[in-house]
Amino acid sequence: MSFTDEEIAYLTANPLARLASLCADEQPDVVPVALEFDGTHFWVGGPRPEVLDTRKFRNVAHGRDKVAFVVDDLLSIEPFVARGIRVYGVADGPVERVGMVGPGHYLRITPTLSWSWNLSDPPQPSGETWYPMRRTEHAQE
Repeated sequence: MSFTDEEIAYLTANPLARLASLCADEQPDVVPVALEFDGTHFWVGGPRPEVLDTRKFRNVAHGRDKVAFVVDDLLSIEPFVARGIRVYGVADGPVERVGMVGPGHYLRITPTLSWSWNLSDPPQPSGETWYPMRRTEHAQE
């Protein structure tokens, strides 16, 4: 596994992400999503058939399978304390499964590259330089 225990704990505790996929005209589309991590893949979807008609599902269905998402939070403005994880990946699906929001259709996202910052306990305020990032290349299975 290439995510650290800190990263996994953060992803599990913060299941709201902003997912970007690529439209036909190469315009990125970003939407908030409920995000589930099973230890290997990330899952995005829902229990209603209408989820198949959403732009993210259509983009992946048309072969534009590269996606990116961010899970982050801002703990304080003064002092400034932010933390998060950014992930690039490849999506496939739809896959029928029971997910965190119920049985339905989901996209499976295989991570390829990720960055995380300030996941220490406790998180630290930013200083004269920005937070150091942990960059990880994820092996394709």
